[in-house]
Amino acid sequence: MPLFQIIFNPTSAAELGRMPKELQLFILGEFRGLPQEVLHTELERFGKLERGRKTLHRFRLGDYRVYFERHALGVVVHRILNRHSLKDFLFRSSLPVREDEMLQQNPKFWDLIESARVQRPDQITIASERIE
Repeated sequence: MPLFQIIFNPTSAAELGRMPKELQLFILGEFRGLPQEVLHTELERFGKLERGRKTLHRFRLGDYRVYFERHALGVVVHRILNRHSLKDFLFRSSLPVREDEMLQQNPKFWDLIESARVQRPDQITIASERIE
């Protein structure tokens, strides 16, 4: 059985840690069905943002947006953002296109994602699960 891991980088782990415990459990619980989908599909039900060779996926969970990428061991979560902060970001950017298209084209969004990566190079694994 391969091991499936949800790897939170330090920024996304801190974002998750600042949330109420019930919300943390909800977000982690929603990832439980993800292993089979990540390993065996093209993730069509998730938003998709591409820049060069990098592909991020957006997972909507209530008022939150989880930005992650596929990894050999499972998924790496880069950011967990409240949709209201994204709406503010979209409003300030004021581009007349769909959310994923706008984010994909906006260098400020990619700076936001990359800033999480450069703060600390180590990663934090929050959840692991064996799958069949």
